[in-house]
Amino acid sequence: MVHVWPLALHDGELTLRPLRRSDRTDFDRLRERNAGWLRPWDASDPERGRASIDFRTLRRWNEEQARLGTHLPLAITLRGGAVIGQITAGPIQYGAVRSAVLGYWIDREAAGRGLVPRAVALVIDHLFAELGLHRVEVTVRPENTASLRVVEKLHLRPEGMRRAAIHVDGTWRDHLVFALTAEEVATGDDGHGVLRRLRREFPYDTPAT
Repeated sequence: MVHVWPLALHDGELTLRPLRRSDRTDFDRLRERNAGWLRPWDASDPERGRASIDFRTLRRWNEEQARLGTHLPLAITLRGGAVIGQITAGPIQYGAVRSAVLGYWIDREAAGRGLVPRAVALVIDHLFAELGLHRVEVTVRPENTASLRVVEKLHLRPEGMRRAAIHVDGTWRDHLVFALTAEEVATGDDGHGVLRRLRREFPYDTPAT
């Protein structure tokens, strides 16, 4: 296990990195512009309802949890530019479990370009090859066709339905569970088994570099 923070993961023009203080204005505008797009999928508090995301609080929490090794929260950017989304692995569990749950979102204007599958593949490969995890899980609302396409592209195995599993958009929602274990991935010397498979099967979605 090699836990390094801060870190950056790269694939061509795609970079996953920690949120920076300088991202605040762009991040707030991004969330405001995508409020309606993200509302059906955003987790909510069953007691207080939908809470607005305060950038300073979010960044502080990200840094604390990342340094503790319990979460891996990364911003999705293109060519070192502004943030266009986020991907987070957590909670990360070690010991006999060695697993993590992945969550992600992206700017509506950047959706449908194969960026999220690449970001998810980068993170899964890092979790398996660098952190020594055994299992990665993604939960998806049955209505979220875009996210279902992501797990399909990455060959995450369907494991059934969790009834009323997560409070989302004001009420308890059912979620489908998808998972992948390290044994299901041919990693190779570069540690990029999931990303390599994605490139092979969807070459027009992924860069050659």
